Amino acid sequence: MLKTNLDKLVKISVVGEVASPVFGRSIYNISAEGTPMILPGVGGITYNVRVGDPACGWEADHVEPGVSLENKENDPRFGQGANTALNVLSCVGNEAVVVAGDAKGAKGIVTGKHGGIEHVLVDFPKETLEKLMLGDKVLVKAFGVGLKLLDYPEIKVMNMDPRFLEALKPKAKGNKLEISVTHVIPAAIMGSGLGANQTHSGDYDIQLFDDATRKEYGLDDLRLGDLVAILDADHSYGRIYRKGAVSVGIVVHTNCITSGHGPGVTTLFTSSTGKIIPKNNAKSNIASILKLRTDI
Repeated sequence: MLKTNLDKLVKISVVGEVASPVFGRSIYNISAEGTPMILPGVGGITYNVRVGDPACGWEADHVEPGVSLENKENDPRFGQGANTALNVLSCVGNEAVVVAGDAKGAKGIVTGKHGGIEHVLVDFPKETLEKLMLGDKVLVKAFGVGLKLLDYPEIKVMNMDPRFLEALKPKAKGNKLEISVTHVIPAAIMGSGLGANQTHSGDYDIQLFDDATRKEYGLDDLRLGDLVAILDADHSYGRIYRKGAVSVGIVVHTNCITSGHGPGVTTLFTSSTGKIIPKNNAKSNIASILKLRTDI
């Protein structure tokens, strides 16, 4: 068992409502090859795309699996302060409970956060998805912000429920931790989200436009919910390139056609000094780890 500061963490309520899909002023996305395309994107209840499904191959751009949540409360003192709290305080593995509508009482699990649109993503069973409606409110019991690994001060943990950390079963290797991942990714192909000054919300994207790199690193079979390691990436205080650093995150949305974008990754672990050892495990996906599905 890893020693943590679990007994010092605060569990607090945040709430969001099921967000509608949205389009910008133009309904077109322009592909990296210059082709205008009209595709499903962020928001909504995605009935046939969940964690455990492929992140690539869909006729889609930035589609979010399961249910997308946002808080529309607008406090004039803080702008969108309530939605920021929903995004920062929610952690991967948190319990989410539907509190209004036909699916009232149904429970799901937070699986990621999507920056830019600022959505929290929740996986629910199929029968719950069929009962949900846009605008239904979902309570998240936010727990995990401030989590520390007491014996590994050079590894920072973020965006993660302590129960999910326990389920991942990281292994001690001297002063390092071995963490199971499905893929190892070079920082050179990371795109949108790079340069953000914090990693406690949002994500950043794996660009998949270079065929040779995709094949070299086996990225065509990325799945939503996969845990992946990003080499030479330090997420301690934002997202930067740092040689020797290692970060581990979870894939949160589908591939994209837009330049600079691709499957998004929300950070879970980072070490600026390389104290994380990625270990390949094809089953290292939240759908398998937390037994969210029986059909994969």
